[in-house]
Amino acid sequence: MPRAIAFLLLLVMLPGAAVVPPTPDPPWTWPVDGARTVTTPFRAPAHDYGPGHRGIDMSAPVGTVVRAPADGVVAFRGVVVDRPLLTIDHGDGLVTTFEPLESTLSPGAVVAAGQEIGTVALGGHTPAAELHLGVRYDDVYINPMLMFGEVPRAILLPCCAPVTGVSLGGTGTPEVLRLVGARVGRSL
Repeated sequence: MPRAIAFLLLLVMLPGAAVVPPTPDPPWTWPVDGARTVTTPFRAPAHDYGPGHRGIDMSAPVGTVVRAPADGVVAFRGVVVDRPLLTIDHGDGLVTTFEPLESTLSPGAVVAAGQEIGTVALGGHTPAAELHLGVRYDDVYINPMLMFGEVPRAILLPCCAPVTGVSLGGTGTPEVLRLVGARVGRSL
C-alpha cells in the first residue's frame, strides 16, 4: 500500500502528469500545406528545467505559408535571442508558438483557423526548411500532435504475464501484437 501511495504522489508531482488538455472538436488545422512530416517529435522533459523537446519540428521550406491551427488572438510577435516567433493565445489555457516565423501580425490581432499568420524564416534551433511548433496548456508544454487528433492512446498491458495475442485496434488496419511467450511490462 505505501508503494501505491508513493507512486500516485509521484504521478501528481511530475510536470504535465495531471494536465489533461482538452480535445478539440474538430481537430486543429495542420499549419503548413503538403505532407505532414514531423522531423523531430515532442519529448517531454522530466522536470521543468530538464532536457527535452517542447514541441515538434516539421518540414517547411523557408518562405512556406504558415496558417493558424485554430482561432485565437496574437499574444506576441518578435525576436527572442536569434529566432523570429509568433505566439497565439487560443483561449481555455491553450497557447501556440511558431518559430522561426516572419509575420506582419501585431499582438491583439484576431486570427481564424486556417488564416495565414506568416512565413517560415531562418533562425532558432531548427535547421533551415523546418518549422517548430510548441503548444502549452495551462503553462505546461504538451505534445502538439494531441491537438491534431494524431496521437494514439497508450495501451497498457499486464505486467510480466505471457501474452499470446492482443488486438490493438479496430480501425481495420492489421494491428495485432503477437508476443508468444514474451513478457510485457510497458505501454505500447
